[in-house]
Amino acid sequence: MADLRINLAGIKSPNPFWLASAPPTNSGYQVQRAFEAGWGGAVWKTLGDPILNVTSRFSAISFNGQRVAGFNNIELITDRPLDVNLKEIYETKKKYPNHAIIASLMVEPNQEKWHEIVKRVEDVGVDGLELNFGCPHGMAERGMGSAYGQVPELVEKQTYWVKEAAKTPVIVKLTPNITDITATAEAAANGGADAISMINTINSLMGVDLDTWNTIPHVAGKGAHGGYCGPAVKPIALNMVAECARHPNINIPISGIGGISNWQDAVEYMLMGATGVQVCTAAMHHGFRIVEDMNDGLNNYLDSKGIAAVTDLIGKSVPKYSDWSELDLNYNIVARINTDVCINCNKCHIACEDTSHQCIDMLTDALGKSYLKVREEDCVGCNLCSIVCPVDGAIDMVEVPRELPPMTWNERQAALNASVECKADARK
Repeated sequence: MADLRINLAGIKSPNPFWLASAPPTNSGYQVQRAFEAGWGGAVWKTLGDPILNVTSRFSAISFNGQRVAGFNNIELITDRPLDVNLKEIYETKKKYPNHAIIASLMVEPNQEKWHEIVKRVEDVGVDGLELNFGCPHGMAERGMGSAYGQVPELVEKQTYWVKEAAKTPVIVKLTPNITDITATAEAAANGGADAISMINTINSLMGVDLDTWNTIPHVAGKGAHGGYCGPAVKPIALNMVAECARHPNINIPISGIGGISNWQDAVEYMLMGATGVQVCTAAMHHGFRIVEDMNDGLNNYLDSKGIAAVTDLIGKSVPKYSDWSELDLNYNIVARINTDVCINCNKCHIACEDTSHQCIDMLTDALGKSYLKVREEDCVGCNLCSIVCPVDGAIDMVEVPRELPPMTWNERQAALNASVECKADARK
């Protein structure tokens, strides 16, 4: 059995699977049930001044038979009194001392307010703090959440205020609703953050009811944008984690969040630089016991790879992630159709003919049987045919011998510039 323990900026956990700050971590009853099921940690639903929530709050998109491919909510931070939450945090930590409990915090941008809430939550024994600089709805309209999470200067300043008072590790939770998340991640690091977590939810409107013309969800006929999460956001979140992991000025651990539904997703996040992951939508969809499959699957994967500890995964794929200008322009792959597997549905031919590079021919053999073949000299290796193909193994993307040595766009431009300079020098 591999060692699944992690240590994120001093916060220890028996495994990398935490529940994210959200409805599943709204009470001590829920968090204790989660720990009993096997979750390694939980980020308590965001604490602050009690607020009023509305109904209805949630909505979801199902796609191609998959329920909850994307999830939207307009729920705000906890609507339970701070004293009640603190009492339950204390009781939960006492009962589960080896599990990580992190308090998610959000208050108005005021130094004294931050100092006050930090002291109160640390007094009940939390393992760390997560600053909610990402909530995109409701709280943002009050000048909190993503309202200050989108401004690097405010991220740095408020992180610094918290670090003035904090005795436990401080994680800054970042909003994805920004042009460049590395700007706020770097600001958090400059403010003294011990770690960052990402992503919080994405601004979204889930849909419109075509019969009533009400937004989905709606509150008495009125709607508002909410926060989007679930499997559909994973590629967006994974990119942001990778960008921060490879940034030279962001040298703090990352807690990955966004569409993590199984152990495979967790491995991808860790390979791209996350120390651990946080899960919300998948737990809301399937319940707390999904963590059993996550832990078992991760264990089996590590054993199959001969990896002793899950922490050995962290960042291993980051060096493989770069800018487009660093990709090899002379690398070449083509599609090859395996006629013994192909079912002649012609989806690849239609996709290539209508929307790609018209390099798949419909042919007939000597017995009059039709088959498909790629004209490799015209194939650009776009992958579209293999993507739309419904049969595994029917189309392979194969590397072909290169005619030219490796060259990136940057190298090409440098060579062109050097040639121009050389010619200029020759004319002098």
